Amino acid sequence: MRVRADRESCISGGRCMATVPEVFDQDDEGLVVVLTPSPAREHRDKARKAAYLCPARAIDITESSSAD
Repeated sequence: MRVRADRESCISGGRCMATVPEVFDQDDEGLVVVLTPSPAREHRDKARKAAYLCPARAIDITESSSAD
C-alpha cells in the first residue's frame, strides 16, 4: 500500500489524523501531512477508512499487487 495526499485539495478537516494518527498529521496551517507513506499492516484498514472519510477526497491509496 502507498498513501499520498494532495495538500492543495485538503480542506483541513482533520478526519485523517483523527482516524489514524500513525499515518497522518496536520501542519501549522492545518493541511494534511503523510507521516507514513507505506503504513504497517495494522494501520492499513484505518488508512483506507481515512481516505474514505476525507471530505475533500485529498487522500489517495494505491494498493500493491505484491503480498507485502
